[in-house]
Amino acid sequence: MSERPHHRPMKPGSDFFEELTGGVDPAAVSEAADRAATLLVRGARESGDDAVADRLLHLAESEGIETIAEVWAGSPADSLAGCLWRLYLLRSWVYADPVGVAREYEAGRARAQVARVVAGVADPPGPDELKAMIDQVLRGIVGSDFADVLLRAAAFARVVATGRASLTGPTNDEVRRMLGLAEQLEAAGHAELDEGLS
Repeated sequence: MSERPHHRPMKPGSDFFEELTGGVDPAAVSEAADRAATLLVRGARESGDDAVADRLLHLAESEGIETIAEVWAGSPADSLAGCLWRLYLLRSWVYADPVGVAREYEAGRARAQVARVVAGVADPPGPDELKAMIDQVLRGIVGSDFADVLLRAAAFARVVATGRASLTGPTNDEVRRMLGLAEQLEAAGHAELDEGLS
């Protein structure tokens, strides 16, 4: 039996890695996500332009929530990019199921009085009122302090989590996820007040 000669494996040069498709550097994606979030939050507030507020509000609709997720979903909760992801996720959820959200919010508002007041939802909190509130919160990225935006969104999520916990349909995991979202947004809001998120 003849032995095949052993060959050393080919070592790819730097060009090999550059030619790989889909080989996007995660660090570069993260840096781009952070820069885009900073421009959106800090630049939008400086502009004070209603047209900018409208574009920010409808970003998920024009670009798709999946596109936003690709850019920001992996960002830490205490970063501008991570906060924007959570805010857009919250808005998409409200628009996808306004009746269900209204039911959960209604169930939680008597048990989470302080959070209900901070969230600022019209009374009674029907589907249209909740959509208007979440839009107003996102418009706040341009028109008000970003910490206020985060704290209002956190209060809203806390009321919903409280409502979910009192209803028979939602699972414990769904309650925990919404409560976790509320806590992340609230912590980010306080961090923004203290030293400013980046």
